[in-house]
Amino acid sequence: MSNQSNSAQHNSLMLSSPAKLNLFLHIVGRRPDGYHLLQSVFQLIDWCDTVTLKRIPENEIRRINPIPGVPPEQDLVVRAANLLKDFCKVDFGVEIDLKKEIPMGAGLGGGSSDAASTLIGLNVLWELHLDKKTLCTLGLKLGADVPFFVFGQNAFVEGIGERIQDISLENRNFLVIFPNQSIATASIFQDLELTRDHAPITIDGFLASPWSIQSNDCQAVAMRICPEVKQALDWINQAIPGSTPQMSGSGSSVYTVLDPKTDDAKLENLLQNLPKGWIGRVVQGLNKNPAYNLISSD
Repeated sequence: MSNQSNSAQHNSLMLSSPAKLNLFLHIVGRRPDGYHLLQSVFQLIDWCDTVTLKRIPENEIRRINPIPGVPPEQDLVVRAANLLKDFCKVDFGVEIDLKKEIPMGAGLGGGSSDAASTLIGLNVLWELHLDKKTLCTLGLKLGADVPFFVFGQNAFVEGIGERIQDISLENRNFLVIFPNQSIATASIFQDLELTRDHAPITIDGFLASPWSIQSNDCQAVAMRICPEVKQALDWINQAIPGSTPQMSGSGSSVYTVLDPKTDDAKLENLLQNLPKGWIGRVVQGLNKNPAYNLISSD
């Protein structure tokens, strides 16, 4: 791929790790083990982290420039590398450098995307030749969103994240706002007031009217425990009258689909006048993960 740097002779690989938006998020039930059953459409966007992997002869996982306050046992790229290393009994190692652009705890899937890029990249660098299905199964051990990023295409996602069907989405731009507050996913899903019985929909039902099915069952809980979510939704409503903003994932980022006729200068002015500490971007939807062609579907 043109936006991936692959240098086999140097044993290094650089991958763009895209964020995602949940175009809707319904909780349709709960398994006996406590895991929530979801339905969602995941839209890849061009807000990306960068994962750089370098194969080393030493039998160790080295993390370059670790994220402050995130110990190795919680670092998803380190966990992904160790998981793959143990699964395939690899006796050499890797040096991992991660450049973060996607905010953490934002509901945009940045950590999961980084983990997926690590699995995909090491599958190439370590010459493991695992197929997509195997990497998706491994990815689910790291988090519910990881298999989607390994799958690498916009998708209708069900279950606990393991049932993934590719979906064709109209190419749209979005305004995404992160109000500089992270929300722990567990705090949302453990909340007693969380809706857990949304009536399931079908993929055909979504495709019949994709932009009319916009609801996130996590949003009401998130607004209660993190007032900044409501503030960000209100800000978009005021800045772009007639828009229909909603939260992505378990928050705290919110977004709205942009009308193609929206004036670029107006958007730039809005972003320059965000409340202090907030992060905003105009992003474009992607059809595929930039690393899509690095992995076999067989």
